[in-house]
Amino acid sequence: MSFENNEKALNYWRENLRLVLSLLAVWFVVSYGCGILLADMLNNIHFMGFKLGFWFAQQGSIYVFVALIFVYAYKANALDKKYNVHEE
Repeated sequence: MSFENNEKALNYWRENLRLVLSLLAVWFVVSYGCGILLADMLNNIHFMGFKLGFWFAQQGSIYVFVALIFVYAYKANALDKKYNVHEE
């Protein structure tokens, strides 16, 4: 990976870091917020035969994490193309 100049490299990593932090924030809200903090409130809702708070704590956060991996791969490829550092 080679950038045209240091400014483009700095902007690329700034955008990449912003993307990673935003995806981690989503994962934190889903896993900690829905699975722990809001679990009692969400347990009043049933999803696929389970209480929703329990489902988020046991499976939902894992599904969201896997989905976020695919979102990151898609967005990172778009970012690579934007800064012309993509692989052929």
